[in-house]
Amino acid sequence: MTDAPILIPVASIDDAALTRDRAMIDPEALTELQLSVAASGLRMPVEVFELAEPDGAITHGLISGFRRVAVFRKLHELSKQDKYLSIPAFVRRPASVTAAVVAMVEENEIRAALSPYERGRIAVTATEQGLFGTIEEAVDTLYSTATKQKRARLRMLARLAEEIGGEMTDPESLSQARALRLARAFQSGLGDLIRATLEETTPRDHESQWRALVPILDEAEASVRDDPAMTGRGGGRGGRPRRTLRPRHGLVIRREVARDGWILRFSGREATSMLLDAVFDEIEGMFAPR
Repeated sequence: MTDAPILIPVASIDDAALTRDRAMIDPEALTELQLSVAASGLRMPVEVFELAEPDGAITHGLISGFRRVAVFRKLHELSKQDKYLSIPAFVRRPASVTAAVVAMVEENEIRAALSPYERGRIAVTATEQGLFGTIEEAVDTLYSTATKQKRARLRMLARLAEEIGGEMTDPESLSQARALRLARAFQSGLGDLIRATLEETTPRDHESQWRALVPILDEAEASVRDDPAMTGRGGGRGGRPRRTLRPRHGLVIRREVARDGWILRFSGREATSMLLDAVFDEIEGMFAPR
């Protein structure tokens, strides 16, 4: 760590480099901090680290101080004063970045502001930034005081955050029970089906996407209850029955379990009434008297 803070251009800071608590969006707290900074200046420098792979003008990632950076941006927008173009910052060197991130996570845990998804995501982003060699190492270090059982759940949540990408709308809204159900389904080899379902679901709001996923999760859990040895197997012959087909571009066929049987769901721009007529003809032929 440097002995004294230095001025860093606000425009050079990636404030989303690491996941942090969502209390940062509290407008009242942000306004109070804005008034304080405008009247008395910044009392506590932010913490940043140098990005291993800078992206153009973006050279540093933010560890702590999201609100302070947001306030500097807002004050420059309002006042046009050059003094808000740069912000005092401690630059954490590689030897101390991990400790700084651990401290940030510990603070968030005390405040209980992180969602289950965000707890997993921070382990992924810290690994992507090169702070840890693996997600497992990140979880064990960032949550070293957690019980063995809790760290096992956190590893599942981290893998979920890694797998789900940008397909799900507002994954931060997932409860722990929902997030773990989804994580177990990914572990069961249903990632491609889950991603395809999320991509095709309309409307794309969180609850609509979740409702579309429930039949897949129900079937996955029923399969494991019936045959625990099926956990983690891939699809296809000799393993778990196939749940999705992509016979051609623009067409996805999924099978889903229902309360009273099964559903075949056709989606994509090629899922036309003409195609469904042809499918019905084929099915009728399969069951015609011979």
